[in-house]
Amino acid sequence: MFNPQDPKSLEKYSSAVTLSDMEIFIFPEIMYSLVLANIMSPSAWEFKEDPWFSKIGKMNPNQKVQRVKQFIMNNFTFNLDLDTWGLTTKQKELERFEGFVDLEMLKQSNALFGYEGDKYYFDIDIRRHFGLDKYQSDIIPYWKTETIEAMKAFRHREGYSTGAGECVSLATLYAALLHVIGEVPLDEIFLMATPLHSQNFIDVKDGILTNNRRIVTKNMWFNGTELSAKARRALENEKVTMVVNHTGHIHTLFDEYTIDKDHYLKFRERLRNYLSSDITYLGLTSFLRQDNRYQLCFQVKNTIYGTDRYIEAEKVFHYEHSSKSRMGDPSEKNLLEEIDIDDYYPSPLEGRIVLNELGETLDEISKELDYEKDRELIKAKLAGECGRAGDMLDHLLDYLKTVPRLPEIEGRKRVSSSPLLLPTEQGREAVVEYLESQREVNETADLAFTAFRDLSRAPWEPFIKAARERNPVSVSGASEMSDGELHKALESMEDQSIYEESRLAQPDEVWNFKRGNGVEKAITLASVLKNRHGETPVRITGGDGSVKVQAGESVYGFRYRGELDLSEAAKLEF
Repeated sequence: MFNPQDPKSLEKYSSAVTLSDMEIFIFPEIMYSLVLANIMSPSAWEFKEDPWFSKIGKMNPNQKVQRVKQFIMNNFTFNLDLDTWGLTTKQKELERFEGFVDLEMLKQSNALFGYEGDKYYFDIDIRRHFGLDKYQSDIIPYWKTETIEAMKAFRHREGYSTGAGECVSLATLYAALLHVIGEVPLDEIFLMATPLHSQNFIDVKDGILTNNRRIVTKNMWFNGTELSAKARRALENEKVTMVVNHTGHIHTLFDEYTIDKDHYLKFRERLRNYLSSDITYLGLTSFLRQDNRYQLCFQVKNTIYGTDRYIEAEKVFHYEHSSKSRMGDPSEKNLLEEIDIDDYYPSPLEGRIVLNELGETLDEISKELDYEKDRELIKAKLAGECGRAGDMLDHLLDYLKTVPRLPEIEGRKRVSSSPLLLPTEQGREAVVEYLESQREVNETADLAFTAFRDLSRAPWEPFIKAARERNPVSVSGASEMSDGELHKALESMEDQSIYEESRLAQPDEVWNFKRGNGVEKAITLASVLKNRHGETPVRITGGDGSVKVQAGESVYGFRYRGELDLSEAAKLEF
């Protein structure tokens, strides 16, 4: 699998260590390798024993998803801080990937290399939106996708009281916990990446999207709230770059795919159904809630003491902000009764459609309408009541039917790949043993041990390459220290890794979370020294309860009593 003589193989395995958004875009198989690493993580199985999940076995699939969601909400926050993992340059990264991908296509498809999305993202100015406007245009961030352990470790950072992670981290965390704890089969979990976002589609009931920490059911997708508006942005405004599941991946840039075709076609149909709804009263009120431009075309009727009264629709929607009741659902009557009688008019308002009367009609005929055939007829009828209502229909239909721009599978060639059928019901050790057995026939399974950071099972060279090249935070953070001062600063940090056993943190994880074992501290020192003194040979050796960094004539030691074999690392020069 790993071939140190092949530059692409070395870059791919090294990318499975740092797992930046741009690396996942270039090597889509490493996204699922992190899902597998998280499933192997002892943390995922410890979460399963939390009292919060004590009754999860008795819950239906939707309740299980909700339970996992609330656990993630309680224990992790969203983080996209540019300072967490530092910055790089477009030119540097393009040189890394030259020969692996068409660079012009990359620039058109990836947010960090020039893609500006569709109209929404173009209007908000992407660089300003992400805080990059204060840097020259060549500067881009290392948004590294965190393992479960790195997400948990944010508790050790100043200003954080819980764990944290960026959107791809949360997507891979969701996929792992939904499978391990929520017992959702792997063939019902699909990860989707757009140039600016990452979401999962969970094929449970009518479908569920994970959106950062939250989940979005089909009803929520169409409820017109601010949360649903945020959740809709990626699929409404961007192409889906890639789709990944346990059978493989499909990517918009590559002619070959590995995902099982039947799985993908089923996913495509289910996602399209999730994103579509009939024209109903509920759909109309949800649309008006989100797009308030058209509220001015409507009024609402309420019978008070036997007499019909009328009120502007925009006033009713405003009342929703301070009420638990809403227009369009069974609580509507309660909402209208909460409004003071003095706000109502005794007669219908001229030029406005009675919203709740139109709603009754919509519910009766919605399943008989041919939206395309009858569109002009309906628009003409609405326009007779309110000049803007005809235009509203086009926007309403777009709201009720989002067409996802997914990678086309037709005309592409499938490269055979074995699906990963994890024996999760047998426990964590069975999963690890199974993935070990698949390493020779499934590259994603092999990459999973590199993403897992297990240096007793994964090659050292990709790990050292990542440590040397892609840890700018420790390099800049130590810039005011001498070599000796840096050694002392690392020695004074808590002597405890965020990982267990033979797994290792990268230098910027050590630096950010102010902790690490002797090997991790030595690698951090070696990385900084190599970045400072490029021509000086730097090596790591270990034995007799310590690990040493030799940089030229200087030698720095750290305590280390772990059992990790450092002989392979000692052969490599930083």
